[in-house]
Amino acid sequence: MEITERIGDVQTQAMTLWWLGHLAEEQGEYTKAISYLQPALEILQRLKSPDTESVSASLDRVMGNS
Repeated sequence: MEITERIGDVQTQAMTLWWLGHLAEEQGEYTKAISYLQPALEILQRLKSPDTESVSASLDRVMGNS
């Protein structure tokens, strides 16, 4: 993550956060999952990424479980 931040690769940063959020969700750590998914969603929204909808759905699912 630190490397992607330094080089400004925000797309990779967002995808990494999404993956970490997914892993935290699978472990039942919903608060941690939200802490990863929320910034991922914000980045992808700024980029107008097609992945925005998938991350938003993940975040909605996690928030429903927390």
